[in-house]
Amino acid sequence: MPEGNTAGKDEAPAGEPTEERRPQEEKEENGDSKVIVQTPGPEEVEFVHPEGGWGWIVMLAAMWCNGSVFGIQNAFGILFLSLLREFGSENDEDLRFRTAWVGSLSMGMIFFCSPIVSVFTDVLGCRITAVGGAAVGLVGLLASSFVTSLGPMYFTYGIVFACGCSFAYQPSLVILGHYFKKRLGLVNGIVTAGSSIFTITLPFLLSGLLEKVGLQNTMRVLCILMFVLMLAGFTYKPLLPVKSSNTSTGSHCPPMNRIFNINIWRSLGYRIWAFGIPAALYGYFVPYVHLMKHVEERFGPDASKEVLLMCIGITSGVGRLIFGRVADYVNGVNKVYLQVTSFFVIGLMSMMIPLCHIFGGLIAVCLLMGLFDGCFICIMAPIAFELVGAEDVSQAIGFLLGLMSVPMTVGPPIAGFLRDRLGNYNVAFYLAGIPPIIGGAVLCLIPWVEGRRKKREKEEAPSRDQDVSQKMIEHEKAQGDAQCKTGESVL
Repeated sequence: MPEGNTAGKDEAPAGEPTEERRPQEEKEENGDSKVIVQTPGPEEVEFVHPEGGWGWIVMLAAMWCNGSVFGIQNAFGILFLSLLREFGSENDEDLRFRTAWVGSLSMGMIFFCSPIVSVFTDVLGCRITAVGGAAVGLVGLLASSFVTSLGPMYFTYGIVFACGCSFAYQPSLVILGHYFKKRLGLVNGIVTAGSSIFTITLPFLLSGLLEKVGLQNTMRVLCILMFVLMLAGFTYKPLLPVKSSNTSTGSHCPPMNRIFNINIWRSLGYRIWAFGIPAALYGYFVPYVHLMKHVEERFGPDASKEVLLMCIGITSGVGRLIFGRVADYVNGVNKVYLQVTSFFVIGLMSMMIPLCHIFGGLIAVCLLMGLFDGCFICIMAPIAFELVGAEDVSQAIGFLLGLMSVPMTVGPPIAGFLRDRLGNYNVAFYLAGIPPIIGGAVLCLIPWVEGRRKKREKEEAPSRDQDVSQKMIEHEKAQGDAQCKTGESVL
């Protein structure tokens, strides 16, 4: 046969395995059948994380993102009083209720938008999503500074600003997995500690600004934080290889598996995690919302309530640094046990609050709550990477945060309803400790489920390899028969 014959590409010297001649080949088609040949090639070399370098700049940018987004959100209590004075009176109960919904809507929208943000992150990338989100948040916050009535604040601050924050926040968690693997726990601890630092320091700054320049100008100063956040988003240079998405239609639209990634829901471990954490959060945030009012009722209005908030904020930041580093030494999905411990401790501490009849006891409770709150938050992203892998982590985190928005919104109002009915917060705090304990118990199933999955995959691997080899042999035999029928020699 001449070498230029078009059938030459299907020829193979006798006795030489075809798969050795074509190591780069991935697919062969014969009629309607398709045989996948998984062979090593340059594009399949395992990605090695830099564990530093430009990643430290990305870490600082992500830390600024966490600090500015949640620092502003957590400082809404300071803005709340100024909004009451700006649009009415502090003693107007109806105005207090309507104004409180501005902050609640804003915090809820950050988590509620997360599934949508994850899709944009997969399709457009971390950099474009983060920069665009920060720009939208900047516009929303700037527009809020020109509002003269409460009604438009629901849109400018509660929706536009919050949606921008959501689009800026989630890519900051995803991009860290491009640069770190062994140090991912420590890096996430440092990044999430940014919100604790801003939460502690920003109220003092806002109090001074509100007193000197007023509410509108204070919001314009906060726009500087969002502008820096927009610049920080430009540092999110992706490193992980993009998944191939070949389509036969030639359409430029992204494939459906990138718009809605069903791979994450095929993992039983992820399904348990995605529903166990929201179940625990029905009582998780109750102490953070109602503790100040409980202290005022039990110890009087002159009690140093701010000390408790400071204790929670400081120890939460310390906990993120400590447990983030500890998580790097815990293998695989066993990191879940750190979250389980966090839920158990926070649930017990919630039940201890009504039993504290001296202020020092409450301080001890708040110190422990803050420490394990930091543990829970800092290892969310590392666990997501372990359960679904780096390629699918964006939507894994997005759907989890979206599911978290429901208990975060529902839990505290139920506790407030119980207080109004019973006259105190005792029963509310007792009941608030139950969901974290139940949710933590559910999460204990994840290491067992993942262990069984890996064992099953290891047992099925030899038979799967044998099936692939058999298909390859049959495929090559079919090619040889077809050539013989057309009068061509296999040799």
